Amino acid sequence: MAHKTVLFLCTGNYYRSRFAEYLFNTLAGRQELAWRAESRGLSTAFGRWKVGPMSHHAVDALRTRDIRLPAFVREPLLCCDADLVRSDLVIALKEEEHRPLVQKCFPDHCGRVEFWHVHDIDKAHPEQALGELDGLVRGLVGRLGTEGGARA
Repeated sequence: MAHKTVLFLCTGNYYRSRFAEYLFNTLAGRQELAWRAESRGLSTAFGRWKVGPMSHHAVDALRTRDIRLPAFVREPLLCCDADLVRSDLVIALKEEEHRPLVQKCFPDHCGRVEFWHVHDIDKAHPEQALGELDGLVRGLVGRLGTEGGARA
């Protein structure tokens, strides 16, 4: 089944973008949209807070929404030019934080990136940030469904 790809970008591909990827894929699958999500990070800088392949805040928030993770959860992935080229829609999750990284690393793609405004854990409690991201992803799924992206 052919599908289009939405690429979610955040700083480390550990928290926000991973939550968005799993949530989007679950919701799009339920609605039989011809879209799939992937996620990548714009930086390889990690602190001592990185434990495991994915933030426990994202994992807990997904479980609360009854979204099951696979037995193997991959490590964070760094974005490369090919990821952007093959994506039909690119969304960076915090404009203030990510626009400079996109401009520096991928200047040819900056004009096609949609920027959202979801704070990282240093500026918003995970429940608040992931709740806001939940609403944005649900809105995106609705938007893509009405734009003719349903049923591949």
